[in-house]
Amino acid sequence: MSETDPRKRPVVIEVEEAPVDPGAAPPVPEAGAAMQGAVRLAARPRSRLSGWFWAAAMALVSFVLSVAAWNFVTNLLTQNRVLGLIAMGLVAAFVALLLLVALRELAAFARLRRVDGIRAEAEAAAGTGDLKAARHIVGRLEALYGARAELCWSMDRLKARQGDVFDADGLIALAEQELLGPLDQAAWREIEGAARQVATVTALVPLALADVVTALAANLRMIRRIAEIYGGRSGVLGSWRLTRSVMTHLVATGVVAVGDDLVHSLAGGHVLSKLSRRFGEGVVNGTLTARVGVAALEVCRPLPFAALPRPRVTNLVSRALAGLFGDRKEAGDQ
Repeated sequence: MSETDPRKRPVVIEVEEAPVDPGAAPPVPEAGAAMQGAVRLAARPRSRLSGWFWAAAMALVSFVLSVAAWNFVTNLLTQNRVLGLIAMGLVAAFVALLLLVALRELAAFARLRRVDGIRAEAEAAAGTGDLKAARHIVGRLEALYGARAELCWSMDRLKARQGDVFDADGLIALAEQELLGPLDQAAWREIEGAARQVATVTALVPLALADVVTALAANLRMIRRIAEIYGGRSGVLGSWRLTRSVMTHLVATGVVAVGDDLVHSLAGGHVLSKLSRRFGEGVVNGTLTARVGVAALEVCRPLPFAALPRPRVTNLVSRALAGLFGDRKEAGDQ
């Protein structure tokens, strides 16, 4: 093969150099707009008039269906007794299952209120020095997590050490370290997994609305899983109530804005985001997913962060996207 073979000639690909300062990188246009709209829509205050309207509509539909079912069964009984009895049994089975579903939803709401009650009690007792209130909070945490197999060792350590602590804040901090530390790690892994999934689909799947559907599904599943980790497992209605609480927390704290330095640094400062707009959108959507996860963690956690550090979105996104939009060594150093 001669030296002039074109296959042996060097190939030069000119690539625009990424800015040294990530903050100087241009923003990804319109990235994350779908997620921002979804967050603000879910967090929108519920109108009392619309609540009455939907309640009246549901009552009317239920009444009409009940009367229709009653007339159907009674007419069928007069025409054919066997078929009428079968229809009556089917209706009774449906009503029984509907009651079971309603009871499950009520139990889910009770679990969420239980976690909310512990957090509210802990926030009220913070800094008061009330040892009795602190022991009551720790007792409620032990009752909440007593049946969790993965916390058996942590529960034993807490019971062995709490008798030596006579400071209220120290006792709550001990319970937070022993019981919530392992749960925080599990919640962080859920957030990282959801952010990675959303970023990957956004960057690699060119289908229209695929990133929107994936982001919404991943965020809803992540919120539900975080609630389960902290003991507030919810049903369908409970999940919607929990999602509204998380989105309201996001809007109230103002961290849903996509135009701040954090998102621009992560999205614009990456070489891959300079080469492809889709990769930039993937980083932005992954970052917003991580923010939703952190908000869900703060809403679902039975104790506010005090003894343990609050998770940082930059660290979560760096670990989630390690090996996807950059190498693991660089992500681990951030």
